[in-house]
Amino acid sequence: MSSYKKLIIALAILIVLTPLGLITQNPSWGEWSEEEMSTMIGFVPKGIKEGSFFEAPFGDYSFMPFGEIGGYIFSALIGSIIIISIFYALKKLSCAKK
Repeated sequence: MSSYKKLIIALAILIVLTPLGLITQNPSWGEWSEEEMSTMIGFVPKGIKEGSFFEAPFGDYSFMPFGEIGGYIFSALIGSIIIISIFYALKKLSCAKK
């Protein structure tokens, strides 16, 4: 089996396992509310308090046709496709300059 196929299989497994984070009562790393951050570090940084200018396309990973678990898998799939596409384009641009 080629290393490319192994990478795709590993990525697919990680995408399917993404909703496991729903089992815990703790928030995901970096997805803290202002209240949780205040409890953890004692204050809420000014940039977080005043910097809420971005509205996520699928807030809380919810995408109604798929439900909560499907929304997590859908978000992981879309994110993976975007990241892979960016690196593929960078590779093509790098090879084109040679």
